[in-house]
Amino acid sequence: MKMLRYAIVALLALSAPLRAELPIQEVKSPGGLTAWLIEDHGIPFTALEIRFAGGTSLDPPDQRGVVNLMTALIEEGAGDLDAQGFAEARDDLAANFGFGAGIDSVSVSAQFLTENRDQAMALLRSALINPRFDAAAVERVRGQVLANIDSDAKDPGSIAARSFDRAAFGTHAYGSSGDGTAQSVAGLSRADIVAAHKGALSRDRIFVAAAGDITAEDLGKLLDDLLGDLPATGTPLPARADWGLKGGVTVIDFPSPNSLVRFGHIGIKRDDPEFFAAFILNEILGGGRFTARLMTEVRDKRGLTYGISSYLAPMDHAELMLGQFSSANDKVGEAIDIVASEWARMREEGVTAEELAATKTYLTGSYPLRFDGNGPIARILVGMQMEGLPIDYAQTRNAKIEAVTQADVLRVAQRLLQPDALHFTVVGQPEGVVSKP
Repeated sequence: MKMLRYAIVALLALSAPLRAELPIQEVKSPGGLTAWLIEDHGIPFTALEIRFAGGTSLDPPDQRGVVNLMTALIEEGAGDLDAQGFAEARDDLAANFGFGAGIDSVSVSAQFLTENRDQAMALLRSALINPRFDAAAVERVRGQVLANIDSDAKDPGSIAARSFDRAAFGTHAYGSSGDGTAQSVAGLSRADIVAAHKGALSRDRIFVAAAGDITAEDLGKLLDDLLGDLPATGTPLPARADWGLKGGVTVIDFPSPNSLVRFGHIGIKRDDPEFFAAFILNEILGGGRFTARLMTEVRDKRGLTYGISSYLAPMDHAELMLGQFSSANDKVGEAIDIVASEWARMREEGVTAEELAATKTYLTGSYPLRFDGNGPIARILVGMQMEGLPIDYAQTRNAKIEAVTQADVLRVAQRLLQPDALHFTVVGQPEGVVSKP
């Protein structure tokens, strides 16, 4: 879903990231494109990650879903190959391509063997530069998108997320689903899709990372060959999204023995000096582990839910702190009260020395495990670039975690946590819970 970032954990042997230092190189192509690279010639395989900033937030207001539909069509035929021919050519090369549209970016992933690199990149270039958008493919994929929209309309989690976003962000692109609506998607023409392609995939918003069996010189040449013929500039990025949701409860009637609850308020920017303190605060409050306070109070002590979590969501044009749980209809009111109470307690008291020490141990110990393969590494590196992090971040991140004190957490808690501003969107038939501003 759109608030959520992609997970960055998988498995392929690559020893370099588990050493004390990551040998990240900044590569400049002859044509002026930039990428981050970790070379590892132990396995004849390379993972390439490309991000184009903007994503579905670039949709025109009357064409919601066009970037999502366009992205789903990129490998449905390119150049002289129709959809089947493209798939067969990709499979013959033992290559893997992935395309995705998020609220803030379009993602392109590629994994390929060294012996097939040139052919795999020529095929990917054709998809990026010259997608066909054949009528048959458009209608087939449009049908898939419409089926997803119909399914989401019956899913409590999707209903809660879209209601929350609409109330929070109004007419901004963040206020509606990047999948679009049945009406908007049905009305998209091939010309709309072509325009979205030109507007979303452009050289002025590219972030690239690679990991594996490729040199800096070869990567630079690859970048120019692969991306050099994209448009120089794309659709202007949207303005900042103003937050418009006040504290309270919104109940959306949905026939079910349980209610799905989404809650949250405004968050903190990723480049805020106190972000690490806020990150630790959230991990202790609702990070999803069984030791988190919300899990302890709502699940373990009272049995009101099977699971509850909260998370920070710093997006490109807004920041949120969100959470979610599901509870039996007769228990929802009690669970909401406990969440608000724990929000207030954390704001007033901060965290204990024991909580802080245990959380630091977990966060610093688990971090290296993310770097367990070429694909995960490339995704981490491209994510670092998009978030504006320095190239040495992987070496300095754990030290920043260790430097956070109890006083830091208390200070950011009193700034970030706003119990009165918490809004709970409830999808179900909760007993004794009614909508209130």
